[in-house]
Amino acid sequence: MDRPTWLTAFLDLQADHFDRAVAFWRKVTGYDLSEPRGDDDEFATLLPPQGDAFLRVQRIASGAAGVHLDLHLPGQPFEVRRSPGGLPFCLVDGAESARPAPATWVDGNRSWVDQVCIDIPPEIYDAECAFWASEIGWELVDLPDDPEFRRLRKPDGQLLNMLLQRLDSPGGAVRAHLDLSTDDRPSEIARHERLGAHVLRVHEGWTVMQPPAGPVYCITGRKPPGDPT
Repeated sequence: MDRPTWLTAFLDLQADHFDRAVAFWRKVTGYDLSEPRGDDDEFATLLPPQGDAFLRVQRIASGAAGVHLDLHLPGQPFEVRRSPGGLPFCLVDGAESARPAPATWVDGNRSWVDQVCIDIPPEIYDAECAFWASEIGWELVDLPDDPEFRRLRKPDGQLLNMLLQRLDSPGGAVRAHLDLSTDDRPSEIARHERLGAHVLRVHEGWTVMQPPAGPVYCITGRKPPGDPT
């Protein structure tokens, strides 16, 4: 398969919590929402003020909330696939390439959703990492200081980073979550708490957050590109 020209992260949201979850992510990102589309108006796009979209939402009729990827290739017919560990993803047509900038909030802090982390049980970690490196065509990189993680080194022009996490507990399906980078992690956590999220766990390099609806996500210690304004 050719290397994707763009990645989109899809928030798969349960129908009963869809409106509340979408409202939360609009406030987190500062993005507008497109008109709904699909046979049952189940899809919509979070629209940044400039640049191409990279976040979308889907109302699901059953199953747990989660995150999946769309891989964009010009001329690609729509196709749903699954990784060896069971994570769904889609191949889609598209030629997006314009990266939005991080949002700047009233206190001067900047943040954006810029990473998808794939959470993988330990017994299938190597196979799942190899699959995603082959499917996306990015170099798989070990992180010596964080041996439970590997990264797919993204090419210039892509927005979303891809992180692969080896879970401690065996069993279960592969899943994914969103990560944010920010200039000031405590400030960003406080902003999210004002929006209705709460802290689940604090680690040295990231904080796990539970939104008012939808899947958990992380606020990391990574910084957005460029200097704070």
